[in-house]
Amino acid sequence: MATRAFPLADILSVTTGLLLTQRTENRGAALDEIFEYMTGEELAWWQAPRAADACIEAFIAQHPFLTDLKPPMVAKTPIGKATLLLWLTTAQLKHGTTLDVEPLADWVHQNKGQELVDRIELANLA
Repeated sequence: MATRAFPLADILSVTTGLLLTQRTENRGAALDEIFEYMTGEELAWWQAPRAADACIEAFIAQHPFLTDLKPPMVAKTPIGKATLLLWLTTAQLKHGTTLDVEPLADWVHQNKGQELVDRIELANLA
C-alpha cells in the first residue's frame, strides 16, 4: 500500500490531542488533511473524533514509538509553550520531522447526516 509523509508535529497533534502542528496557515487544516488521507474521504467536523481514534491506532501500529511519546504537562504560559516546543523539537531530532503512514484499510464510511443524528442520540442517552 502506498504511503505518504506527514510532519511528525501533525501526527502528534492527533495522538496527543494537542494542536502541535507548526503550519502557520489554518492549523486545523493539518488535521483535516491527515484525516482525509487516512480515511479516503472528506469528513465533517463531528466525524473527526472517530477518525482520530482510528488514526491513533494506525499510527501506533505503524510507528510503535508513538506510544511512549507523551508531551509534558505544561501551563498555558510562555514558559509552558517553550517547554512544549522543546519537547517537540527533541522528538523531531530523535524520530525525524516527517513519518510515512499508510491509509486506513478498515475505515467504515458513514453517512454524515446519519452519523450526526446518531451522535446526538448517544449524547442524549448520557
